[in-house]
Amino acid sequence: MGKMEYIDDIVKWEQEFHFFYPVTVRFSETDLFGHLNNTVPFVYFEQARVEFLKSKGLMQKWLQPESETIPVAADLQCDFVKQIYFDEEIKIYVKANSVGTSSADIHYMGKKTDGTICLTGRGTIVQIAKQTGRGFPWSREMKALLLEKREIVNK
Repeated sequence: MGKMEYIDDIVKWEQEFHFFYPVTVRFSETDLFGHLNNTVPFVYFEQARVEFLKSKGLMQKWLQPESETIPVAADLQCDFVKQIYFDEEIKIYVKANSVGTSSADIHYMGKKTDGTICLTGRGTIVQIAKQTGRGFPWSREMKALLLEKREIVNK
């Protein structure tokens, strides 16, 4: 595996993940060569990120009609480590690597059932004010929730 600039120590980085969302590669997500299309991991990252934020109780707050803020993706990248094929089961792990004033650096790791890493990625989400579209600071509670490490039992 090549070195990704957002990962200093792959072993330590891998151990810091506690939340995952399981996915099974659908036939429609593969290409002519039978492996996962290069656009699909971004959908997996989104699904896992939403479930991660729901597990923290944050998504539910943003979805309230009276909420003045929403999260937006500011950037997203994916590194393909191993080929992935139709019907493979992948666990997409998610963690907040760091949290700033109104942004969070979110990291992703895809693992096959044998435990090998097949995808890595990262992206920035920003909490913005609905009215202005500008960054809106995280509360102390939100920062703590994003950085909280706890085991999650998934489907």
